[in-house]
Amino acid sequence: MERDLLEYEKKLYKEGYKLIAGTDEVGRGPLVGPVVAAAVILPVNYYLEGLDDSKKLSEKKRNKFYDIITRDAISYGIGIVDAKTIDEINIYEASRLAMKKAIEDLKIKPDFILTDAMPLNMPNSLAIIHGDALSETIAAASVIAKVTRDRMMYELDRLYPMYGFKTHKGYPTKKHLENLEKYGILDNYRCSYKPVKEIIEKRSNEETIKQ
Repeated sequence: MERDLLEYEKKLYKEGYKLIAGTDEVGRGPLVGPVVAAAVILPVNYYLEGLDDSKKLSEKKRNKFYDIITRDAISYGIGIVDAKTIDEINIYEASRLAMKKAIEDLKIKPDFILTDAMPLNMPNSLAIIHGDALSETIAAASVIAKVTRDRMMYELDRLYPMYGFKTHKGYPTKKHLENLEKYGILDNYRCSYKPVKEIIEKRSNEETIKQ
């Protein structure tokens, strides 16, 4: 049976809500760079065939949907929380903060907010487990967030090609960890993450031994 990606939205339309914002974040797992969230308000009963959770789409499809969504959306916003803040408040709270920033970035105020699993502790908001696969609006936000963050990783790759950001997007792949060991920690690495923390401690111990 085919999923109805507008199931949640249709219920809210019946209750009188028209400006429904979906929000989602990407980038919890990477060792480097920000966590990025997007919020999207789509027209009532808007349906984009083939749209799904961004993780299930090819990069080509994500880029295609990104162009369509940014063109058709009533409004969309982006929220970015950097690595330093992630280290200070933890990735869970940073993800929530990124979502709230994305909502604040909307040019039009939503009257209801759907989130992917994350409770925002805001009025008129609902956290849906696996929301990016169950709600058209959240799926749209997941695409905007993913494409935005990937483009940031491509820019970082241009500045530091030896790390391979273009390929692994900052996730802790074997090659990434090897490059991290070889070339060291950049300013925008998340120092609270175990692989980064271990390299920092190792370098610190080596310096202590030298002294």
